[in-house]
Amino acid sequence: MNNNSFDKTIALAGNPNVGKSTVFNALTGLHQHTGNWAGKTVETASGFFKTKAFSYRLVDIPGTYSLIAHSAEEEAARDYICFGKADAAVVVCDATCLERGLNLVLQVMEICPKTLVCVNMLDEAKRAGIKIDLKLLEKELGVPVAGITAHKKRTLKILTDRLDELCFSEAPKHPRKLKYIKPLEAAVRITAKVIEHELSLELPEIGIPAEWAALRLIDGTMINEISERCKRSGRNILENSAISEALAQSKKLLSDNGITEDILQDKIVGCIYENAEEICKKTVTMPPREASKADRILTSRAFGFPIMILMLLVVFWITIIGANYPSEYLGIALFWLGDRIGELFEMINAPDWLSGIIVDGAYRVLAWVVSVMLPPMAIFFPLFTLLEDLGYLPRVAYNLDKPFHKCSACGKQALCMCMGFGCNAAGVTGARIIDSRRERLIAILTNSLVPCNGRFPMILALISAFFVSGAKGSGILESLLSAVIFTAVIVLGIMMTFLTSKILAKTLLKGEPSSFTLELPPFRKPQIGKILIRSCLDRTVFVLGRAVAVAAPAGAVIWLLANISVFGNTLLSYITGFFEPFGQLIGMDGAIITAFLLGIPANEIVIPLIVMIYEQSGVIAEISTEQLYELFTQNGWTVITAICVIIFTLFHFPCSTTLLTIKKEAGGWKWAALAFFIPLIIGVAFCLVINLFSMMFTMA
Repeated sequence: MNNNSFDKTIALAGNPNVGKSTVFNALTGLHQHTGNWAGKTVETASGFFKTKAFSYRLVDIPGTYSLIAHSAEEEAARDYICFGKADAAVVVCDATCLERGLNLVLQVMEICPKTLVCVNMLDEAKRAGIKIDLKLLEKELGVPVAGITAHKKRTLKILTDRLDELCFSEAPKHPRKLKYIKPLEAAVRITAKVIEHELSLELPEIGIPAEWAALRLIDGTMINEISERCKRSGRNILENSAISEALAQSKKLLSDNGITEDILQDKIVGCIYENAEEICKKTVTMPPREASKADRILTSRAFGFPIMILMLLVVFWITIIGANYPSEYLGIALFWLGDRIGELFEMINAPDWLSGIIVDGAYRVLAWVVSVMLPPMAIFFPLFTLLEDLGYLPRVAYNLDKPFHKCSACGKQALCMCMGFGCNAAGVTGARIIDSRRERLIAILTNSLVPCNGRFPMILALISAFFVSGAKGSGILESLLSAVIFTAVIVLGIMMTFLTSKILAKTLLKGEPSSFTLELPPFRKPQIGKILIRSCLDRTVFVLGRAVAVAAPAGAVIWLLANISVFGNTLLSYITGFFEPFGQLIGMDGAIITAFLLGIPANEIVIPLIVMIYEQSGVIAEISTEQLYELFTQNGWTVITAICVIIFTLFHFPCSTTLLTIKKEAGGWKWAALAFFIPLIIGVAFCLVINLFSMMFTMA
C-alpha cells in the first residue's frame, strides 16, 4: 500500500489502558511509523489501513482522560483533536467503566462532529454482568457506536464498517451537545455570537466551533493556542474590541451568578461528569452487586482505617528488616570500590583537589545514596505494586475519600499521597488524575507532607539509634518496634496532609469539592512477573536514577565547601555558625540546619553531611547506628534533639527534583515556592513548640 495515498485522516483517542494501542496495532499492522509531536518530547504513532472501499491514515494520539490538559502528553492529544484537521475521530472506551470514557467522548464531540465511539472490552463487561444498550447509546450521543473486543480481530470489521459510513455518508451529523449550567450557557452564547460574526472561526483554515472557542476564552485554558491559530489566518482574536467587550460581559454575567474565575473550571468539569452520568444511567445496566465480605471489612468504619495502618506497619516492617543487611553489605562494597578508585588516582599522580572532588566528594555521596536507597526501594516498591495489583489501593482511596472531601479536596488525592511514599515527584505527577485545577494544586502543595523513600532511611536511623537500640530482644523485635514508631510518624504526616488541605481550601484555593466515581475493582491474582518489572524498572530504577543524577554534583559542591578555607575556617563551618542560633531555637543546631539545606538535591545525604560536619573530616564516611548515637550525643544531642530532627525530616522543604516537578506541573515558580515554604513552616513550628515545652519542663 502506498503510505502517502489515503482518503481520510482519523484521530484515534481514548483514556489510558482502554485497548487503544491494541486497536491501532490490529488495524495498521506493519504499516506504522513513530516520531515526536511538534514542539513536544511526546511520541506519536501513525499508520495506514484499508477497508473494502477506502484507505485511511490513523493517528494514535496520547492517552488522555480529558481535553482540559495537565501534561505534555495531554496537551499533544488536545491540540491534535482541536487543530490537527483530522477528518474524523475514533474514541475508544472501556465497556467495564463506560462513564469515564464518555467524559472524553463528549468533549471530543464538541470539536469534531464526525466522531465514532468504539466501545471495547465487551467480553470483560459480559463476564462482569454489565449490559450496554449500544443502539440506545448511539441515539443518546447522536454519533455512531461500534461495540468490539479488540483482541478478537473479526470484531474490528464492525468498527471499520461504521467508520466508512461516518466518513463517506452524506447524511447530516447531529452529535449531542454538552449541557452546561444555564448561566454558563448564556455567557458562552454572548461571546460565541460575536466571535462568529467577527472572525468566522468555522472556516476550514481554523476549523474550531465558535461556541467551543468562546468557552475556552471564558475559562482561560487555551487563549494562546486559539489566538495563535487565528493569527495564521490574518485574524487577531485578542485585539478585537467587540470580542473583548463580549468576553467582559460574559464574565460579569458569571460573576453575578456567583461563578468566579477560581471555580469556573470546576463547574465545567462537573457539568461534563453529570452529562456522562446521565447517559450511562439510561444505557448501562450494572449487575446488582453486594459488597464482598472482604470489602465490607476493608471499607468499614470500624475496621477500614485500623487495617490500613496495620498494612502500612507490615509493609514498613518488611522493608526495614529486609533492607538492613543488603544496605550494609552494599555500602561496604561501594566504599571499598571508592578506596580503590582513590588509589588509582594516586597511581596516576592526579592532583589532590581532583581526587577530592571526584572520589571523596561526588563518588562517596553517590555511594551513600545508592547503598541507603536501593535496598529499601527494591523491597518497598514491589510491596506497594503488589497491593496495587491485588486491588487494595482503590479500597484505600475509598476509605480516604470522605476525609479529603470534608477538607474540600478531591478523594483522588489519596492515590497521589500513596504515590508520594515512593517519591514525592511521582506523587506530584500523579495529581494529573485530578480534573479540577484547584484540587490538583492542593494535592501538589501537600504531597511532600508524607515522607518519600529518600527520607525513610534518616527517620529510621534516628528511631533505631535513640529509641530502639536499647530494646531487649532479637533483631526482629527491634525492627518491629522501629516499624511501629515509624508508622506513627507516617500517620502524623497524613493528619497534617488533611489539615493543610483544609486550610488551603478555605484560604488560598477556595472552592467546593468535586465528586468522582470510584470503582472498586474485584480482587485479582497478582502477576508476579509484571509486578517485578513495573516496580524495579518503572519505579526503583527511575527514582534511583534521578537521585544519582543530583547526588554526584551535590557531593562535589559539598566537598569544596568542606575543604576550602578562608581565614583559617572552612566555608562549611561559616555556614554552620551562621545557622547556629536558629538551630538552637528550634531544638537543633547549625550543623543540622546546614545539612538539610545542602541536602536539597537528595534527602538521603543529610545524615552523612551531619556526620561530616561533626567530624570535620571533609569526607563523607560510613558509620554504624551505635557510632551514630555516640557521635551525636557527644555533640550535644538529646532525645528532644532526635525528636525535633525526625519531625523536621518529616516536615521540611521538598528536594530539588520535586520542586522542579511542581514548577512544571503547577505552571510556575510561585507554586514551587509555596510548596517549599508550607512544610518548612509546619516543621519549624512543630520543633519550636517541642523545644519550648522541653525547656519549660527542664526549668520546672
